[in-house]
Amino acid sequence: MPSPELTPGSRGFIIPIGGAEDKVSARAILRRFAQLCGGPDAVIAVVPTASVDPETPDRYRRVFGDAGVAEVRVVDVARREDATAAATTLAGVTGVFLTGGAQLRLSTLLGGTDVARVLRRLNAQGVHVAGTSAGAAFLSEHMIAFGKEGGTPIAGQATLVPGLGLTNRVIVDQHFRQRDRMGRLLSALAYNPFAIGLGLDEDTAAFIGPDNTLEVVGSGGISVVDAGGLEHSSMATVEEGKPVEMVGVRLHVLVEGSRFDLQARRAFPAPARPDRG
Repeated sequence: MPSPELTPGSRGFIIPIGGAEDKVSARAILRRFAQLCGGPDAVIAVVPTASVDPETPDRYRRVFGDAGVAEVRVVDVARREDATAAATTLAGVTGVFLTGGAQLRLSTLLGGTDVARVLRRLNAQGVHVAGTSAGAAFLSEHMIAFGKEGGTPIAGQATLVPGLGLTNRVIVDQHFRQRDRMGRLLSALAYNPFAIGLGLDEDTAAFIGPDNTLEVVGSGGISVVDAGGLEHSSMATVEEGKPVEMVGVRLHVLVEGSRFDLQARRAFPAPARPDRG
């Protein structure tokens, strides 16, 4: 379960990003995150553990610096034994950003460490935590580690492992439309339909507030897959590698400005824009 809030509504934002977010032009998602964290007074910690690209930390240091952030720290955990010392770097931050890369690097290197415990506590105390691509998948309690592409759910298609656990309300899949991942998100939900599936397109983010209402920001869409009213699933009986029957699943496709209440399981369309007539 997520770390308990000190008072209701005190938790920081949780912000999964579908990957390939704009880093060179408008930078809408990253700039909004920076402003949320305090703008010129923000102190943002970048956690590049998922990535093996040595340029990743400096890339985000420049992006957030260009957004006017006062201080950008790098919390680099390349080995589990690095985590205790790295956790002290998180003191006083107003935001944390987990980069993309490989999900399993995050779960195997950070899971159960001081860094993971501090991140959960900080978010419960009001610090905003964002992650892109692999970092987005890792934010929730249940993480899709890997799986096959395709639009139809297949038994054994998605492999789930424990994530960071900031929320247990969602399961996130990233690069969603670009990599045809509806099937594996559905198969993950078929195991336990309590959670709501968020299929995040690239350059698209879900800003999940302390009231558990998310707002869509970015140039793509978010496929919200709600299996809470599931009437039938064949997951328990179907042979591995065979298609899974699911009856009663609801799908919402949301774009920038749309909202979704994760507690009430209710979608709200984006306000009408004057240029749309």
